[in-house]
Amino acid sequence: MSARFIIACIALNLLASTPSFGAVDNQKGEPKAVQTKGDQVPPVTILSIIPAQGEPGMSVTLSGSGFSDKTTAFLGNTEVQAEVLGPKQLTFEIPQLPPGLYALFVKRGDGTTSRAYNFTLMAPKPIVDALAPDTVYACAANRDREVVVSGRNFQEKSQVLFDGAAITSRFLSPDTFSFTVPRVAAGLHHIQVKNAGDTISGAQGLFVDARPEIESIVTGEEFVNYYNLVIEGRNFQQDSVLIVTEERNLEQAGLQPAYEVKRLRSGTASATERERVIYANCTQLIYQRHPYSTTPKNFRVQVVSPGGEESSVVQVSAP
Repeated sequence: MSARFIIACIALNLLASTPSFGAVDNQKGEPKAVQTKGDQVPPVTILSIIPAQGEPGMSVTLSGSGFSDKTTAFLGNTEVQAEVLGPKQLTFEIPQLPPGLYALFVKRGDGTTSRAYNFTLMAPKPIVDALAPDTVYACAANRDREVVVSGRNFQEKSQVLFDGAAITSRFLSPDTFSFTVPRVAAGLHHIQVKNAGDTISGAQGLFVDARPEIESIVTGEEFVNYYNLVIEGRNFQQDSVLIVTEERNLEQAGLQPAYEVKRLRSGTASATERERVIYANCTQLIYQRHPYSTTPKNFRVQVVSPGGEESSVVQVSAP
């Protein structure tokens, strides 16, 4: 074996046993530094949004991962303070913002943000809590037909709906509206408030009471052969009927006492008597009574409206 062959073998063995110091930079001929894998910061993710739309004041819960104590929520450019319930859940209250479509995302204290999701912010729905008063008399004057609507989320351009139709109303505050009850048929009617964007409140009942009621009967002016009985009350109408039930003593004819019933309509006289009823206004009727004796008698009086509503029966003692 030649000396040259022996030297070549020794050189190959030395190269095989030399330790590696990394890859060599082709440009500089220097070894590259080997990168080590350190601790990675977890990303911020949103997995669920409940609810996916809402009104100002509502609570929204986000579930996901990577939340920290300093995580806040954003609706568009508006930062919203959130209550972090843990690394996987947080909640926030929707602020007072105009309705529309907003980008919802969260931002951690280290500046990491989540992906943005669409969130629909709806106009706050008006709510009607009460009507004052909730009963209006059919024949009341306009000043006594004023109703105040109490609730919340009212707007200056809101409308009061009376049985589904818009009527003239007055905005007093975000909590109150007022309106004058129109001249409508007696019975139960429904009141609602409608905001811009066609959001409508639930209905409250308003009762228009047409039942006549007698509050007092007093003697009025006296004339030669008749006098006035002034009947005070409410819900009297021009064509109301006054029913007078009077006992007639028929003992002289050998008969038992009997009752005579007179039905007197305003502006007309009885077919058998000169008595009549004069309509003064919706709170007063005048009964022109022609007594055949000055001795007081007991009789009953009742007012019946054209729709059939009846007042209570009132006992009267007069000539």
